[in-house]
Amino acid sequence: MANPSAVCNGHLHHHHHHQKQNNLLKCGLSKKNGITKGMKKNGVSNGTPYKKTFIEHFEQAPMYVAVFTFVGFAVGTIFGYLRDFMRAWGLEKRNIATERAQQKDFVPLYQDFENFYTRNLYLRIRDNWNRPICSVPGPQFDLMERVTDDYNWTFRFTGRTIKNVINMGSYNYLGFAETDVNALKTVTIELEKYGTGVCSTRQEMGTLDKHVELEKLVATFLGVEDAMVFGMGFATNSMNIPALVGKGCLILSDELNHTSLVLGARLSGATIRIFKHNNMQSLEKLLRDAIIYGQPRTHRAWRKIIILVEGIYSMEGSIVRLPEIVSLKNKYKAYLYLDEAHSIGAVGATGRGVVEYFGMSPDDIDVLMGTFTKSFGAAGGYIAGKKGLVDFLRTHSHSAVYATSMCPPVAEQIIRAMKCLMGLDGTTQGLQRVRQLEKNTRYFRRKLHEMGFIIYGNDDSPVVPLLLYMPGKIGAFARRMLERNIGVVVVGFPATPITESRARFCVSAAHTREMLDTLLLLNCEEFG
Repeated sequence: MANPSAVCNGHLHHHHHHQKQNNLLKCGLSKKNGITKGMKKNGVSNGTPYKKTFIEHFEQAPMYVAVFTFVGFAVGTIFGYLRDFMRAWGLEKRNIATERAQQKDFVPLYQDFENFYTRNLYLRIRDNWNRPICSVPGPQFDLMERVTDDYNWTFRFTGRTIKNVINMGSYNYLGFAETDVNALKTVTIELEKYGTGVCSTRQEMGTLDKHVELEKLVATFLGVEDAMVFGMGFATNSMNIPALVGKGCLILSDELNHTSLVLGARLSGATIRIFKHNNMQSLEKLLRDAIIYGQPRTHRAWRKIIILVEGIYSMEGSIVRLPEIVSLKNKYKAYLYLDEAHSIGAVGATGRGVVEYFGMSPDDIDVLMGTFTKSFGAAGGYIAGKKGLVDFLRTHSHSAVYATSMCPPVAEQIIRAMKCLMGLDGTTQGLQRVRQLEKNTRYFRRKLHEMGFIIYGNDDSPVVPLLLYMPGKIGAFARRMLERNIGVVVVGFPATPITESRARFCVSAAHTREMLDTLLLLNCEEFG
């Protein structure tokens, strides 16, 4: 689960949506009822770099909701301290990890207070997470029922399976997480031919013809010179950013970037500065100051300035303001690193991500990164761009030197899905999936908005956060949904700001209109 806070020099920076709504700068945008709109004429937004309207919702909750949310956390905190007091005096069983008596003079291995929130709130609603699934996580899945006898400290299975739960939590945007025998025939062939693992790194014995085929296909799909694939999506960021920047370089990171980007930035040793989410004024100020003042103390020019952004932000459902960021990076001679983990395959007329969505050229972005774990129903990630960039990473990337290569059956699954998207399988099924996802997304968002729910993000984003706010609603909502055979992801503090707990729906092309209507009807019954 993505962590929507960015970290700079050890400090957490949480976002505030009223600041997002002020992000209007040069775009000629107007704000109305929490919706940011570009004024449109003849299909082109007036005075903006956008070729169509760019609409995002970040509606504010009424004041009483915020007050009750804080009251809820305050009451929970008071009772948490009371429970800790009872445990300390032996009035209640202590289930958390504790030091042995022989080590009482040691520096504590487990920091007790740091786990206060986990121990006293998360554990009470932990049954809503880590649910064991016993089928393919397609549009529906089967769930192993479990119960607890000690308030979620431990669980036991009942032996019963909950069948055909509607899956609203998987990043299966195009529905390629499937077990259709005919669709997976080529994957089966590759499994029998190559086996399950490579057991070597890319620079030693681990580069197979299947990897070369996949990299050529990825480059063709994205419209770039070359691409390199990696076995793990998270490591694609965390292990390659340090290869591109280091000491004396400056990283400008969106405050809501995924933790893999945050970790990669920290490991690089470069200076990190945070700009407000999708706020071009904040970004331009940092760029301008970086050019004028240079490095701290010495005031020498930065060796490199690189901007880190995501295509779709997985906890907000917002889409990056790519045309404006490209304009700024060209103006100030910076580099742009674009993480398309949630946008590649999910947006764009043919599923080629936010670059296609905005009608831009891939040459406008210096480093294109994406993962195969979402839209392609596989594992791993890629970095693509100019041949010089990719050749440099083949030599210097930590993943290429130390990490085991992607296993061939996974590579074949990606090839299968990508060929389907490109129409190279002789069908239009891939294009139909992209269009179905777009239809499902717009329908689902429109219906939730009409029903009066507060939802965040862009109208074209398949990530749909529905705000719950109050801590008691987090567990109650997920449990009620599961009782009605619907599986949802709920998220609260510290993964979100304390006042913005939410349920996050992920729409898929595999969802039928009946599935979405079932969920909408239940939401209406529960909250309406």
